[in-house]
Amino acid sequence: MQNDILLKAKELFLNHGFKSVTMDDLAKELGISKKTIYQFYSDKTALVSAVTDHLFEHISTGISCICDGEKNPIEEMFAIKEFSRSALQDEKSSPHYQLQRYYPKIFAVLVRKQFQTMQNCTQDNIKRGIEMGIYRSDIDLEFITRMFFAGFNAVRHEELFPSDHFNKSKLFNLHLAYHLRGIATPKGLEIIDKITAKS
Repeated sequence: MQNDILLKAKELFLNHGFKSVTMDDLAKELGISKKTIYQFYSDKTALVSAVTDHLFEHISTGISCICDGEKNPIEEMFAIKEFSRSALQDEKSSPHYQLQRYYPKIFAVLVRKQFQTMQNCTQDNIKRGIEMGIYRSDIDLEFITRMFFAGFNAVRHEELFPSDHFNKSKLFNLHLAYHLRGIATPKGLEIIDKITAKS
């Protein structure tokens, strides 16, 4: 039952936002009483924390599996983007913004964990890309890594890119293209063009 609650809460939070979904909504969706939910989660904050932890672990594991594969660094970045988009269900509402606004402590912990994971993954990706000649060798690794992470969070910022004006999926595509085309060599650009031509 606890896993059912967690998975349904994740679905509702991603579709409608962390603030918008109430414990009553969750209980109704599951066909159970709120008392049953409180047997596993002391309050909504505890549930939000559990959902964000679950999402983070799921996405981190998926990204690790992609990085352990045989893709070249550019293909790897496109695969990670698609996996993350799918795992977040295209962020149909603005869960990132609501989490930041209404659960700032949980958000701060999540951002720290995300940065550590993305920093390691991105730096390894760039190093391999340089070795293969598809990324420029004059890249400032620390700067580019942090800029990529900053951009990843910026495109999810509701005030900068409001959902009623910008398509989140398109924003992720634009952000990745901005990142890769800025660091790619002519050889790397050929790979990017081939991948984007298929999509």
